[in-house]
Amino acid sequence: MTLLTADQATFYQQKGYLTPIDIFTEDEAGALYDTFRQLENDHGEALRGYGRNNAHQVLPLFDQIAHHPSILDVIESLIGPNILVAGTTLFIKEPEQPGFISWHQDARYNGLKPYNWVTAWLALTEVTIENGCMYMWPESHLAGQRDHVDTYGEDNLLTRGQTVIDVPEDKVVPIELRPGQLSVHHPWVVHGSGQNTSKKRRVGLAIQSYIGTEVDQHLGKTYVQLARGRDDYNHHFLIPRASGVMIDDEVNIWHAANRELRKVLYHDAEKLGKY
Repeated sequence: MTLLTADQATFYQQKGYLTPIDIFTEDEAGALYDTFRQLENDHGEALRGYGRNNAHQVLPLFDQIAHHPSILDVIESLIGPNILVAGTTLFIKEPEQPGFISWHQDARYNGLKPYNWVTAWLALTEVTIENGCMYMWPESHLAGQRDHVDTYGEDNLLTRGQTVIDVPEDKVVPIELRPGQLSVHHPWVVHGSGQNTSKKRRVGLAIQSYIGTEVDQHLGKTYVQLARGRDDYNHHFLIPRASGVMIDDEVNIWHAANRELRKVLYHDAEKLGKY
């Protein structure tokens, strides 16, 4: 097992994030990205818009990442041995494109309580300041929920363009990753990412999120997979892992899961966004 050290776990608890964590070699990550490019060629239209969500349910590539033992070892160090995969999101920033992610907290809109869960973000390509890496505000999770403003910004890659105002940008830390490296962050840590001003594509998969089995959904319904341990609570709709690429029955479940996710993320919203 590749559990975190005590120092790493302490850093996460104190700062609200941990990075970088080596999961795949660059060659292995390159092979994953090549597979993704082929899937894009074959199914790219289906992965646009809110189709970027929960692709692990219909694509074995992302299923294997979400259930990778080395990643689960990291997560077990943070939330314990009973782990559910509650969702994934594919984040792509094309070269020299204006898309960005505003300052926000993952726990603000997703209805998952208690907060024994963590978001993991795996780089499939190089992730740099120039191509729009994430930034974390260290220790911001310690204050709990912060006020957000829904902007619905055209270039904002979040559902509502939800934004925390007055983030001290002199205190934020860039999260640069090589292909195959992972970062993890706390539900309440404030984070965001800038535009890709480079000529290189930035691609990452967020496992959003890994939750303890005691965590319930308070705003709707979540489709989950058991990743490790046992679930004695049965709060969620348990689904099987992907058995192949875009299998019809699994695609139907995927669409249902994404419809339910939209209901949660847009709970009490004034309108729907494109994600």
